[in-house]
Amino acid sequence: MWAKLTIRTSTKTELVDITTQVQEIVQRSSVRDGICYLFIPHTTAGLTLNENWDPSVREDIIRTLNKLVPQAGDYRHVEGNSPAHIKASLMGFSAMIPIRNSHLLLGTWQGIYLAEFDGPRQRNVWVHVAPLNQSP
Repeated sequence: MWAKLTIRTSTKTELVDITTQVQEIVQRSSVRDGICYLFIPHTTAGLTLNENWDPSVREDIIRTLNKLVPQAGDYRHVEGNSPAHIKASLMGFSAMIPIRNSHLLLGTWQGIYLAEFDGPRQRNVWVHVAPLNQSP
């Protein structure tokens, strides 16, 4: 089953928790045990799994990425969003999460985040829920 999440981001850089929306897609599927594949078709936004209990972790991630990849630098890309491309590449563009009993097998404190680096924008995340291949 394929589904598309459309997420509206509100700031230039942010981590948006999409765990609930992805879990809802898993629940609507007929897949009890399988894999949830996530893909973001953008070059200035990424996906990551990280702590979803303490919001200061998100702030720490953003602050550290901004130090590693500052807005001002010796960038050649004329659109001026090279830092967003670099940060998105560091985050990655896909994730794979096991499903058991129709639930994402995330760790106790884990959440799924859309990582926005060139917002605010409307972003899409493709979600595919696939059953495990059962051998006879």
